[in-house]
Amino acid sequence: MMTAAQIRQSFLDFFKSKQHTIVPSDNVGYTSRDGARIFTNAGLNQFVPIFLGERSADVDPWPGVLHKGLPTRAADTQKCIRAGGKHNDLEDVGLDTYHHTLFEMLGNWSFGDYFKKEAISWAWELIIEKWKFPATRVFATIYQPGPNDPAERDQEAWDLWAEKFRSIGLDPDIHIVNGNKKDNFWMMGDTGPCGPCTEIHIDLTPGAPNLDEDRQRAGALLVNGSDASCIEIWNNVFIQYNANPDGTFVPLPSQHVDTGMGFERVCSIIQGTKNFTDFENAKISNYDTDVFKPIFDELTKMSGKHYQSTLPKANAQGHVIPVTEQEKIDVAFRVIADHLRTLSFAIADGIQPGNSDRNYTLRRILRRAVKYGRTLEFKEPFFYKLVDVLAENMGDVFPELRVKKEQIKSVLKMEEESFNRTLDRGIALFEEAAGKAILKAIGAKGFGTDAYKLRFPDAPKMEGISTIPILIMEDGSTEDLPLRGIHENYPDFLKRAKEAPVIPAEDAFQLYDTYGFPLDLTELLARERGLTVDTAGFEKLMEEQKERAREAGKKNKQVVSVSEIETKAPTKFIGYDALDADVKVLEVVAMKDKTAVVLDVSTCYAEMGGQIGDSGQLIIGANTFPISSTTKVGNTWLHFLDGDEAPAVDSTVRLEVDVPRRRAIERHHTVTHILHWALHEVVSKEATQKGSSVTPDKLTFDFNSAALTPQQLIDIEKLVNERIVANEPVSWTEVPYVEAKANTGIMALFGEKYGDLVRVVQIGGDRNKLNGWSMELCGGTHTRSTGEIGLFRLVSESAVASGVRRVEAVAGLEAYAAARADADLLKLLAGKVTAQGSADLEKKIDALLSQQKELEKALKAAQQREASGRAKELLLTATNNTIIANLGAVDGDYAMAVSDALKGQFDGVVVLGATGGGSVALIATVSKDHQAKVQAGKIIQTIAPIVGGKGGGKPDFARGGGKDVDKIDAALAEAQKMVG
Repeated sequence: MMTAAQIRQSFLDFFKSKQHTIVPSDNVGYTSRDGARIFTNAGLNQFVPIFLGERSADVDPWPGVLHKGLPTRAADTQKCIRAGGKHNDLEDVGLDTYHHTLFEMLGNWSFGDYFKKEAISWAWELIIEKWKFPATRVFATIYQPGPNDPAERDQEAWDLWAEKFRSIGLDPDIHIVNGNKKDNFWMMGDTGPCGPCTEIHIDLTPGAPNLDEDRQRAGALLVNGSDASCIEIWNNVFIQYNANPDGTFVPLPSQHVDTGMGFERVCSIIQGTKNFTDFENAKISNYDTDVFKPIFDELTKMSGKHYQSTLPKANAQGHVIPVTEQEKIDVAFRVIADHLRTLSFAIADGIQPGNSDRNYTLRRILRRAVKYGRTLEFKEPFFYKLVDVLAENMGDVFPELRVKKEQIKSVLKMEEESFNRTLDRGIALFEEAAGKAILKAIGAKGFGTDAYKLRFPDAPKMEGISTIPILIMEDGSTEDLPLRGIHENYPDFLKRAKEAPVIPAEDAFQLYDTYGFPLDLTELLARERGLTVDTAGFEKLMEEQKERAREAGKKNKQVVSVSEIETKAPTKFIGYDALDADVKVLEVVAMKDKTAVVLDVSTCYAEMGGQIGDSGQLIIGANTFPISSTTKVGNTWLHFLDGDEAPAVDSTVRLEVDVPRRRAIERHHTVTHILHWALHEVVSKEATQKGSSVTPDKLTFDFNSAALTPQQLIDIEKLVNERIVANEPVSWTEVPYVEAKANTGIMALFGEKYGDLVRVVQIGGDRNKLNGWSMELCGGTHTRSTGEIGLFRLVSESAVASGVRRVEAVAGLEAYAAARADADLLKLLAGKVTAQGSADLEKKIDALLSQQKELEKALKAAQQREASGRAKELLLTATNNTIIANLGAVDGDYAMAVSDALKGQFDGVVVLGATGGGSVALIATVSKDHQAKVQAGKIIQTIAPIVGGKGGGKPDFARGGGKDVDKIDAALAEAQKMVG
């Protein structure tokens, strides 16, 4: 039975054999022709300019091409997302076996090349002959216009299919089904390229693999219906018309083919029927394939729960709701696995969860997955942990998953953490709102116990009521409440409802605005309990909020430079001691394509003193605004955001620093101070700082000095690491500048401007006593002890200006990564030379170098012998004391050896050319007796430009060359003219 990977590759290999260029999948993000940023929902998108005639068919030189075929034919597997707009499968995911927000579309295209005959023939060949689908279960549809439908019946497609079915004894009148415009006519838009399509459907009803004629006729009746036992797997669109604004359709000058096959569907059919051997017990489910099994296996390890493939049924209201515990678990497995793929592929392609457009769609998808994680009893972030298994299993086909794996995990973890902070409180609010809605629907006005008042504080206060839980009805009567309460008895209460229970718009909006619940998530929770949501009221509240946001946005000042920022109050920086805080938004400014926020207080370090600024996030409820960088103007901090959305001015937000990044920066900053000290110890006290840069990835340090010797570099690296493992304290204190300047033990860039108070960072000694072995004026952030640095490694030492050297180094995890890379390289090299580990590597390399020298000597001797023989051959061709020859594809050294061999045997003019290695070598020699007539230097100066090069030399010897090997004979012919 073919695996999913084999099925995908089989499709691509098939069309490779048909001279198709195999192109990589396009980005899952797509900008429509009207400028909207949407998701790629079909394989066609990247080829639209070709279909519209805006560019020629040129797919063979496209970047990343996996196999070069004809420029007019293409095939690929395209990542598609359908989670919004016209194609929105989001709410159905998890409730059935085949809906996805992300799926792969296998496709092949012809751009004015082949048309219906080849497309249908190849579809038959792949499906019936190669993959061995039972032909009696295969049906094709063709276009038959209904009343007022465009164009004409696609008789050509019918005839082509009829020939195929008849060839194996099947009745085409049974196996070819007509479809109207809705089913079998494709249009790119209201106008533009369009045409009929032919689809392939498979009858999956239980029974023997091959169907008798009666069963075939019954199967044909299922085609283009809603029965999941007969599904479409492949659509071939024949683009042959142009739709005009007046409603007419005219033939296109060029005809094209656009196809799409559902990869997951094909996998489910092949694997679900065990290679078409078992339709009786077939489990046709996209989720019961090896596309999803690795993710399910990992979910089982993480949760302890098992996937059993159960499916929920529709309730009385027509909603498909999981009822049993296993149904809830299985829906959660399907939702989480599907949503993991969507988010991972989107983030890998540069689209992150956010607050608007498709970015908000991703945030909705993520929060839906996190909600279903509660079904599997995940309380802490779990979703990001599944990325590893996805990258491992799909990274061969989509390498971006492996390249961007850590970024994907980081983004998902941050989003999970943000939503987790409010999820439980939001669910509690929802339950409260749901309880109120049911109370209203059954005609009750409240509860009669304090316990329920905690849940429903708006319930009326009733005097003299028994502590037994009771309901207070609108007419004043009371009744006992089941001990388990209203939330555990939704079905019983719903039966009594006098009206459909509705979650009020205000509650739904609060869930969205405060707790980050997308409306569709609130609707999902409501459906699970048999309730609805006042969506019209919600949309009205949303529009009111958007209007407020638009008004606030108008107040966001557009500035050209930071000097135009209105806020002059200094930002209170508390980031030395705190990494998060509740802060107030003072100002939002737009600078070109960036948005910056000014806060009254900040925990983010602003870029200065060589240290890069912090990144982090602003949080309001469950909504986040990522901070990409922090800078300052005067004493005001600017927090630059990813994207153009920002929190409102005067709002209170939670500010969080990206802690792992800050810690990496601090390791590099503190070790920069130690490096400065070590330079003084090893090199000279005069090796003073000229500049530095501190980032999470590395540090650079510029200083005035002569070039450092290898031993000095070794000594510096050793000394720095000795100070690190000593785990000495790092502290800082503020002192008057005049006091710091007077202390010769404190290093400073005294050309810089300092205030009256300065901050001294001290390493070693007693904390804040100014008696450490390293003391520098510094405003940056640092580790609390040297041991936190972990490891230090010098990467390079080089010149950057006259008398100024630069050291580049890494510390902490970056140093570990560098050491790991070196160890892996040594292991790789040892394996290549069959050394027994790195200890034996030096001996092996010495032996190889000795062997190389011997081989070079032998090669040179052989070359000289060969050149000598070639020289003797050339002597026989000499005419009028001249030898001019093209030696062919040999290098310049060989040509030189031939020239040397001729010197003692020939008195005259010699011009030799060679074309080895894709370039031209030219050599000319002229003996003394012939130099009055022509000189070697002049010959080369004249002929070298012919081959696109230059050269020259003395009268007796000259050498040159060029790149145009095709012109060597022309160059030698010119030399012949000069000699005469």
